[in-house]
Amino acid sequence: MRDQIRLASPHLNESHHHWRAELRKFVTQHITPFVEQWEEAGEIPLTLWQQAADIGLLQLGFPEVYGGVSEGTDIYHMIIAAEELAACGAGGVYATLMVHGIGLPPLLHYGSEQLKQSLIPSVLKGEKHISLAITEPSGGSDVARLQTTAKRDGEIYRVNGSKTFITGGMRANWFTTAVRTGDEGFGGISLLLIDANLAGVSRTSLDKKQGWWCSDTATLYFDNVEVPLSHRIGEENQGFLPIVHNFNHERLGLTASALEFARICFEDAWAWAKERKTFGKPLIKHQVIGHKFAEMLRQINATQGYLDNAAWAVKQGISKPADMALLKVQATQTLEFCAREALQILGGAGFIRGNRIERIYREVRVNAIGGGSEEIMRDLAWRQLMGQL
Repeated sequence: MRDQIRLASPHLNESHHHWRAELRKFVTQHITPFVEQWEEAGEIPLTLWQQAADIGLLQLGFPEVYGGVSEGTDIYHMIIAAEELAACGAGGVYATLMVHGIGLPPLLHYGSEQLKQSLIPSVLKGEKHISLAITEPSGGSDVARLQTTAKRDGEIYRVNGSKTFITGGMRANWFTTAVRTGDEGFGGISLLLIDANLAGVSRTSLDKKQGWWCSDTATLYFDNVEVPLSHRIGEENQGFLPIVHNFNHERLGLTASALEFARICFEDAWAWAKERKTFGKPLIKHQVIGHKFAEMLRQINATQGYLDNAAWAVKQGISKPADMALLKVQATQTLEFCAREALQILGGAGFIRGNRIERIYREVRVNAIGGGSEEIMRDLAWRQLMGQL
């Protein structure tokens, strides 16, 4: 059903279709049968990283020199990966399994060659784990006012502060961490690669979440942690650019995932409506229900069209941050609408745990907040428009 309602895209070729088939087989065999168990356990097994590396999923888009797979791949392969991992109906799988997709790029694009060679290959093999540590208890979206400090002391930085809502934070061996090395504002931020085993690093699990149950989430604490100067990513006080460099890629992935969740809501609600009988006929035969599906499909198709165009712009090197921001808003609002309507169609059956729609419904808010809230996204787009028009 998901493929039947998916618009044909002029940007996809045989390589993309083959990749989707491979991923679908992987998810069907190694994820979907176990996802309820992982949700209850609050984590996914370490073996999944090895299995994902075996099919080239972890390596997707990273340079071959570090063990990646980039030859013959493009932005659409990444989108397909986000879509197919969403098929299990648990957003925590994609969030944690692929968290290196936001943890590694700052290192890849701005780190020293020594750091890249020592760390990236092991992460892409699924042997080590890395998380991105930006958000703090004092604030999330207001990155310019982060308070974790890194004071220079000879050949080290002394790091003090904390981070929270860190995806994959309990399992990570390394943290790509935003710290304040200078004055207030954007110009005083640096990025450090912090070893989770250093003295003074501690963490606690945030395991009582509305959704993303199988995604480990942590609060991190840095108490006078000594980080070598050689572990700085980029220049001192110039860490904001590597942070924002990450955002467009992250938002495309979140958009693709949210859009596929919307398709899943459509798919599962459609299957239910065909079998469920009310007032002497299948639920799908009632016009009021049929109109729900028509409106879901309209929003799904509109979002896919926007996503396809935004991905094409990225590939051409002409993408605009405003479009990435508004695209994410479009996708998460489409997801919210479809999750609501699908659960309404299932009625009481949708309220019982154990089905994809119930799980997706609980994860609507994290999609609308993570990677930039809807409010921040609109503000970003508005500010860019003010500078152009």
